Amino acid sequence: MVNDSRLVDASDERRHVGLAVEEWVFAAWTEAADVGVLSGHRLLGRHAWYWAALVQRGRPLLHVGEWDVVVREHDPMIVKAQALWAEHTVDAPMGQWSIGNETYAVALDDPAEGLGRAYGIPTPIAFDLEWYATALPAVIDDGYEQVGVVHGRIDVAGQDAIELVEVPAARWHRWGAALNPLPLEAVRAHSGLRAPFAFPDGTTADWVLTSGGWRVRLPARTEVKSSG
Repeated sequence: MVNDSRLVDASDERRHVGLAVEEWVFAAWTEAADVGVLSGHRLLGRHAWYWAALVQRGRPLLHVGEWDVVVREHDPMIVKAQALWAEHTVDAPMGQWSIGNETYAVALDDPAEGLGRAYGIPTPIAFDLEWYATALPAVIDDGYEQVGVVHGRIDVAGQDAIELVEVPAARWHRWGAALNPLPLEAVRAHSGLRAPFAFPDGTTADWVLTSGGWRVRLPARTEVKSSG
């Protein structure tokens, strides 16, 4: 990672037309690591992926995955599919984004189901979030990342609204001929809150929440019993 915003231009916030793949991912979490939220959007030519998650201590994972979205050429950042609307809007390049959705998540008691068919109870959910930068962007492979804070509200059917006030946040924007998984630190120790996804290309993202934010889950060590 290179912390040099001179290598990133405000025009990079826009879509890079003609490339095979482009991706935006937004994340936020509470300092107590008891609530975390993700929203991602990947363009692949005329089609796109959209995924989102909400994790809360003591509640099932709320998981959203739509893997065959038709890209709207006049506004590719709007996602529309059956019973799904979502949008990532740049309000101020390198400074502010709006993140919204209205859809049905599936409630998964076992987060590992997110790596399979992700069958669960349909649950209405809506994000209304504002992402604000608190630092300059940092260059990573194929793009850049940036830290910030999030303000806003998440509505979930059957529970009180979740109000987020200046909680820690991060975002990533990458583009190119192909993209590897996001370069997050891999950990075994975490809060127990987990948001895994299985993507159509065979890759996975198995994110877990820690006090320092979202990380990638390492499998638990398997104890080997000695024969002696």
